[in-house]
Amino acid sequence: MPSKDRDRQTLRGFLGMVQEHYPRDFLRIAETVDSRLVPTAIVFELERQGRDPVVVFDRLDGKSMPCVTNIAASRTLLAACLGVPPAELPTAFRERCQTYIPCETVTDPAWDEVVIEGEAVDLALLPIPYQFTVDAAPYITAGQLTARDPETGVDTTGFHRLMLKGRNRLGVSLHSRRRMYEFHRRAEARGQALPVAITIGIHPLHYMGSMVYAYPPNVRKFEIIGGLFGEPYRLARCGVGDLEVPAGAEMIIEGEILPDVREPEGPFGEFTGYASFRSTQNVFVAHRIRMRRDAMFHSVTSGMSKDHILVSCITREGEILNALRRNLPNVKAVHVPHSTCGAFVAIVSMKKTAEGEPQMAIMAALGTELYTKYVIVVDDDVDIFDINDVFWAIATRVRAEKDIVLIPGVKGAILDPSSDPTDFTLTKMGIDATRPAGRDFAERLVIGDEDRARARAILERAGLQA
Repeated sequence: MPSKDRDRQTLRGFLGMVQEHYPRDFLRIAETVDSRLVPTAIVFELERQGRDPVVVFDRLDGKSMPCVTNIAASRTLLAACLGVPPAELPTAFRERCQTYIPCETVTDPAWDEVVIEGEAVDLALLPIPYQFTVDAAPYITAGQLTARDPETGVDTTGFHRLMLKGRNRLGVSLHSRRRMYEFHRRAEARGQALPVAITIGIHPLHYMGSMVYAYPPNVRKFEIIGGLFGEPYRLARCGVGDLEVPAGAEMIIEGEILPDVREPEGPFGEFTGYASFRSTQNVFVAHRIRMRRDAMFHSVTSGMSKDHILVSCITREGEILNALRRNLPNVKAVHVPHSTCGAFVAIVSMKKTAEGEPQMAIMAALGTELYTKYVIVVDDDVDIFDINDVFWAIATRVRAEKDIVLIPGVKGAILDPSSDPTDFTLTKMGIDATRPAGRDFAERLVIGDEDRARARAILERAGLQA
């Protein structure tokens, strides 16, 4: 297979695409940078300026291994990975992640050039940023854990925060309480450790595919990722638990999550914008590191950065849209704003044909996504990507006594600081911000596209550039 084709599914293939086609969205910092707090501050300062470039730090703390971050902070770049305009990103994601393509197993993984094992394993040698002052330690944030169900043998992959505790020891929280949590519970019930491989340095489409939660139990996440690529995802067998991991990854860490061992993990600056002390307090022990000879370290900027949250927005938009359109084909689009932690608010656009449809959409959306706790339904004349327009609809089209529904005692996200700390339940809410059907309603003031274009042309001639 030609080198360029082999790179198509890799982090460095993505970086090459950005440098070639989107050079303004690629930033390399060549000077030596302190890994403590500075990389995080740089990414958030770029966001404050309205910029979301991929950032490569050549030398964190003087270490020679580059650190790549902010690969998933731009809708434009994520859409480019799927070959669609940014506006079509959620729909394209929704359609492609429902196509499961069997994987291809190869024998020449890129990460098998350097092998470090036994006493030589020292995770502190990696350029791991320390991101927030509240963090208990430096965290590996872009580590994709891969493990198999001890009962069925089906594997899964996904992000879990990994706290540096020693040269070969990581604290891990399986707080999503989904498949990985269940795999460990089943292994622990047998008195066994759970074999795990941590993959570092992946393509953004792997990042996106790993965030899909609604799929049949016999399907591999890697088959979903293959659907996003439109071709079999290339995997290779590593040296722990007969696990397969992406062949083009920068590095893998082989080890196990211990049974019946709990140690303090956290706090950590989570996607909620708060320090999170909630954790399942599991422990991972590393036995071996395999990496490319010129490996790059990948880190996700944590907290409420777009790098941390944007993929969650898109995957939730796609999954909620998929659920709604089964019974409501008149649903136009779904938006999960980054500013709502990429999780807690979903805005649904529909062309309402009858009363009761917004309420159906509210129930379906809340039943689809555990983390979503507020659903706002608006008419299709409202721009769901403009929060000002959404609030205008709420302000002018909602009658609270009939259009707001509260559902108490619902399971919420364990990391949501507003959920009950004992059982993680809370009250969820739906808001119908659509016009009433079947009767006249106030006519909205609009400015047509042609008039807007004429106005822009006049302003440009006056010296005011858009």
